[in-house]
Amino acid sequence: MTETEQAALANALQQLGVPAAQAPAMAAQLDKRAHQLAEQDGRPYEDALRHLLQLMKTAHDERTKS
Repeated sequence: MTETEQAALANALQQLGVPAAQAPAMAAQLDKRAHQLAEQDGRPYEDALRHLLQLMKTAHDERTKS
């Protein structure tokens, strides 16, 4: 993942409620986990990352609903 892509992912995470100070580290963790899932499941990296972001969005939606 390029720096620009990682910054965009960190920005997306901030929109989901992740504090700005934690977003870059969390973006790096999501990138790493997406690569792991892609390799493990034999699916494209982009699909794995999309899946993880959807999980984050669902969690954010649940938190804000309460």
